[in-house]
Amino acid sequence: MNARHRTRYEQPVSAVSPRLSVADGTLPRVSSYPPSGPPRHTAQPTPQPTTLRQRLAGLRGPAVQPRPLDARALAALAANPGCSRRALLDGAGVDKTVLASALGSPASFGQSQFAIVRGISFEAKVKGDGGAALLHLVHEHLGSAATPPGPDARVPDLTAAGPEGRAARTALALREATAAGRTEGAWSLLDHPMLALEVAGSPVYLEPDAVVVHPDGRWTVVEIKSFPMIDGAADPAKVGAAARQAAVYVLALEKTAAKLDGAEVGQSVLLVCPKDFSNLPAAAPVDVRRERAVTLRQLERLTRVEELAAALPEGLSFDPSRPAEELTEAVSAVDAAYAPECLAACELAFHCRAAARASDQVTALGRSVRGELGALTTVGQALAAADGPAAPAGDPTAEALRHAARLRAEALQLATEAASCPC
Repeated sequence: MNARHRTRYEQPVSAVSPRLSVADGTLPRVSSYPPSGPPRHTAQPTPQPTTLRQRLAGLRGPAVQPRPLDARALAALAANPGCSRRALLDGAGVDKTVLASALGSPASFGQSQFAIVRGISFEAKVKGDGGAALLHLVHEHLGSAATPPGPDARVPDLTAAGPEGRAARTALALREATAAGRTEGAWSLLDHPMLALEVAGSPVYLEPDAVVVHPDGRWTVVEIKSFPMIDGAADPAKVGAAARQAAVYVLALEKTAAKLDGAEVGQSVLLVCPKDFSNLPAAAPVDVRRERAVTLRQLERLTRVEELAAALPEGLSFDPSRPAEELTEAVSAVDAAYAPECLAACELAFHCRAAARASDQVTALGRSVRGELGALTTVGQALAAADGPAAPAGDPTAEALRHAARLRAEALQLATEAASCPC
């Protein structure tokens, strides 16, 4: 066949284009040789930074659920704002009771089961009949000139899923109750509302016994306790603890009231206790302005949890399933501010006391002694300063210790001479 009779399908190879267009329905010619350029590098994925929630979960342990804070724990936390150990453990949701047992220093205090059952029974009696008796107590002691509550008092349903949902439902109920009080003159009782308060950079959910919304838009915190009120007076120490706990609720309510028009949080709470060891309720108003100011100031001084967590080495964990030696090392990595007052408020107090005594720290003697000794941080340094030769010249603390040592020696000498007198 000559070139004149060739068909279009019989063209020579040189006449075929080495690269056809997409419209031709064919693919470009692919070379069988490897590319001569530099190898292509696949971009590596950028590691995502660890979030605070993940970091705190790692501190607790992979299978440990966080332990939520309550107002009692916050009141104790605010009483010792310089303790980074408690701030971190509480912020991370570590169960300090379980941790103390794993460390070999279990806490030997707590509320008895009888007191818990008695408190639940008394609270149920106070809130019976739609909270009628409780509302009358609030009106009697803190109601001023408002209309007495009637049988149509509002008791909103605060049921919701999770603490976040309950806090949102409580905020909505407070808004509706405030509006109903101003338009209808209605009283409202919120039974176990859920309040949110940010502490050390983390949200804390609080649950007071009750909050009463007055017709004038004022909100009153109600604290129901099982200790008795005899002749109109209760144990001052227990009343003070209840006032500090209620002050935390007042602070949380103020965060919600700041977002509503016409809402005001009362600075006096109502303390309800059994009357003269009976099961009848007795009430007394408690002014918590001082406790509120102290708690607010101390909570603001707390170091943020993320700053404390960032200073810890990687891999550190307070998982109670770890050996006691590893837990002791992990706990020691966080500074503590031990004081004898911690024994009544913190589950780790016995462990911290043992560590303070083992390291000869003067903090084991109390905050007042620690403040008086200034730069002397151990008992050995204080004794050396009192002896004289090892004390630095011109140190007022050392001079005061030497003076106290002389007075003690003179007192002991006089006591010895008096004991040897034949008369």
